[in-house]
Amino acid sequence: MRPPLPPFDLESARIKVRAAENAWNTRDPETVAQAYTEDSVWRNRDEFITGRAEIIEFLTRKWASENGYALRKELWGFRENRMAVRFQYEWHDENGQWYRSYGNELWEFSPEGLMSRREASINDTPIAESDRRIFGPRGEDEQDAPLPIE
Repeated sequence: MRPPLPPFDLESARIKVRAAENAWNTRDPETVAQAYTEDSVWRNRDEFITGRAEIIEFLTRKWASENGYALRKELWGFRENRMAVRFQYEWHDENGQWYRSYGNELWEFSPEGLMSRREASINDTPIAESDRRIFGPRGEDEQDAPLPIE
């Protein structure tokens, strides 16, 4: 069981989104993978991933190249066992070029509260290091701050 469990209300949906944000900000593939069903299916950009083992392999590869990764997620909508989430994260490549990645995710949960499906569409925009605004896990001063569009 991975509470909160569906069907979601506004409060439980917000809790679920923040828990996902916190887990992904650990950059620990094993920790993140525990929130997904054993047979979870993903579409991440142009990759199709099935199961926890592939999720761990994908995240290990991702965070080996997305240095300094820091993420923010925001609930966009929800219904019963599904959610729409928008997110932004910042990272830099091996040459020190910073990027802000913008995206949307569709999530579907099992009755046990594990994510069984994740579909992510993501775009990367180069930014100057001085334009960064995401510096690690969310601080107290930004607990309910909405994500800007840019």
